[in-house]
Order: sequence, then structure tokens, then C-alpha cells
Amino acid sequence: MRFLDLILKKRDGESLSPEEISFIIQEYNQGSIPDYQMSSLLMAIFFQGLNNRETSAFTAALAESGEVLDFASLGKIVADKHSSGGVGDKVTIILAPLVAAAGVPVAKISGRGLGFTGGTIDKLESIPGFSANLTVREFSQLVRDNDLAIMAQTDSITPAEGKLYALRDVTGTVENISLIAASIMSKKIAAGAGAILLDVKTGRGAFMHSKEEAFHLSETMVRIGKEMGRKVVSVVTDMSQPLGFAVGNALEIKEAMAVLKGEGPQDVEQLCLFLGGIMLALAGKVRNPEDGQKELARLLKNGVALEKFKQMIASQGGNLEYLDNTELLPKASCIELVKAPKSGYLKESDALRVGRVAVSLGAGRSVKGEAIDPGVGVLLTHKVGDHVDEGEILASLQGNNEEILSASVKELSNAFLIVDEKIEPLPMIHGVVPPFPS
Repeated sequence: MRFLDLILKKRDGESLSPEEISFIIQEYNQGSIPDYQMSSLLMAIFFQGLNNRETSAFTAALAESGEVLDFASLGKIVADKHSSGGVGDKVTIILAPLVAAAGVPVAKISGRGLGFTGGTIDKLESIPGFSANLTVREFSQLVRDNDLAIMAQTDSITPAEGKLYALRDVTGTVENISLIAASIMSKKIAAGAGAILLDVKTGRGAFMHSKEEAFHLSETMVRIGKEMGRKVVSVVTDMSQPLGFAVGNALEIKEAMAVLKGEGPQDVEQLCLFLGGIMLALAGKVRNPEDGQKELARLLKNGVALEKFKQMIASQGGNLEYLDNTELLPKASCIELVKAPKSGYLKESDALRVGRVAVSLGAGRSVKGEAIDPGVGVLLTHKVGDHVDEGEILASLQGNNEEILSASVKELSNAFLIVDEKIEPLPMIHGVVPPFPS
């Protein structure tokens, strides 16, 4: 095959065969295709799109470009969960040990954050000693021993996906549903899970701003998963306002700990129970998600989920003293407050603005590889629909640079809108794809 012919074929709107797609990914992964030619093909795909058959073939080729994990010897279905990301999204930190405590193994490969706050790995690494830099063998063994492990992305799993994403990021070809779906699902397939829960967020603080886009992505990923023999459900959830109250790495660990103790924000706990119930049902542990939610609520109440989380942290080198006393976790040296300018009802708590402020304080990255400050962030006090009094604290900004902190106060003030009329709370769940049970 000549790569130029494949570029012209896709440019002209024709379909690529599975064999041609496999050739493209294999050759690019081996360095035989230069970036300028792959960039040209990606742009052709961006404008012409991929049909269902092409998208599935693209996913399979990416998944097979590196190691593919197999947990069949465990004798039970291994679960995984993916979030499309958002502001204050600490769900994985709670949900993974919660589901594992119910006897469903969870094998999670996570990334580092680029944007609003750190990723799951960055948040966990704010616990001194914790390491997610595991080998595939170490990761697999921890899943077998403890029913739970969270590992940082490694070049040995879907290496072609990593190379392609880096290229898409600098060529304006990220925002294509087929390429996004293939990128996400290839990693889930290669990670060896048989039951996959997808949390696709929509709203101001999400990658998918419209519900229509979020449902389209969900449907595409569910179809890919089923074609590849996986049990997959996608839940479209709201990200118009931050999830919970904490936005920042150590701050989110503290909030996750509170949820695991049954003392955390209700929106975070309810979302974890909802998603976890589906995961237990997908794995065949319970008859339906409602039964799963009841079991998980019991495991939160009796402390078993918290102990499972501590077991994972200790197994990956983390110092449990910082969990037993979360005040020991990294902290910022300076605090500025944002107060309500008038009394009324909170209509907006703009997740995008809050996220941008958190990044400016050092809680997230503007460019790949940038250092993160684990102690900084934003701590909110109210949710949309709450009544606030004039002068009441809406948020505290926690940072280590007084100049940046002062400049951030005005930006964060613009994130809130208070009105006189009563406001209904925002919905947390917009829909499930497919409606469970399928």
C-alpha cells in the first residue's frame, strides 16, 4: 500500500478498509510514516469523518499497537471507568475502591491532567509516597491481589494512540467524535476490562459543551465496546458547575476522604452510588443498578470502602498518616475570599471560570509536563439553587503566590450570578446510554 493513496482515498470521501486502517496505525507507530503525512490524513478524517466500521477498526488497531491486558484467569469480570473530565471531578478516587469493596475488581489506567485541575494521578500523588508509575506486571498483580489498582498511562499500552493524540493536539484535529471515541475506547479495551462505565460530562466545564454532542459520543463508544465484546454503559452527567466543593489536588483528596467516611458533599456521593450501581450490574454482581446502589451505600456506611481505598494507597507506597489526618496534606500559604455582593439565590457557579482560576493558581497545567502545586485550589461553599446572604463567603482561593491570588479574586467573582427569584438545583444525570438494562 502507498500511504499517499490512502490520504487521497479519505480526502475524496471514500471508506478505508480494516486492513488499510491497520496498516496506517502499524506503520505510523513504527515511525515509517512522517508526521506531515499523518497530519494530512487526520485532517481528511476530520472533514470526511469515519463510518461505524472504520471507527471500530481504528479503535482495534490503536488497542493492538501495544500490550493488551487479560484478566480472564481471575474468573470474574474486571471493571473500568472513564470520565471525559471536568472541574472538581474526584469520582474515580471514590468510585474505584467503592466498587472493589463490593467484590468487583477495578483496573484503572489514568492520565495526568491538562487543563482545569490535575488528573486522577496528580490528585493521588498529592498523598506523599503514592506512586502510580507501575509496570504492567505490577499493575496486574495488584488487581489480582487487592481487586484494585490505579496506574499512570504507560507507553507500553496503546502507544500509537499517544503519538496520534499528540499530533491531533497541534494540528486542530482533536474535536472529531470518531477520533475521540477511538482514542478513549482503545485504552479501555487494551486495559483488559470486561465491564466499562463511561461518564461523559456536558456543560460549561466539560469538553462536550452540548448534550447532543455528549450523547453522540456516548452512543459511538457504547457501540464500539459492544462490537469488541465488552459490556458498556455511558452516563451523560452535568458539568455546568463544579462537582462537589473542592477544586484542586490535595483539596479533592480531602473531599474524597470525606465522602468515603459518609461525610462528603451529597452530589459527589449520589453520583458515585449511581455510577457504581451500574458497574456492579454490568459485572453481574447484582440484578440491577438499584440493588447495586443499596449495596454500595452499605459499604460506605460501614467503612469497608474507606479501608479498600487505604489498602490501595498503602500497596502503591502512600503514607497512610496523611489519610488518617488529612490536615497533613499539602496546603497553600495564602487565602483570599470571594463574598456574595447581594442576597438572593445562586443561579450560576461557572465551572469553566472556576477551573481556569484553579489552573492560574497552579492546580492544573497549561502545557504538557508543567509542574502542579498540590496544595492550591478553590474551595466553594454553595451549589446552584442555594440561598446566600450579602457578604456570605462563596469561595476561598488558596494559593502560594500573593500576586496571582489577588488577580484571581476578580475572575472568580465573575463565576457567580445571584438573582432574586428562586432557582431550581441543576440536574446531575442527563441520561444513560443505553437505558439500563439493555
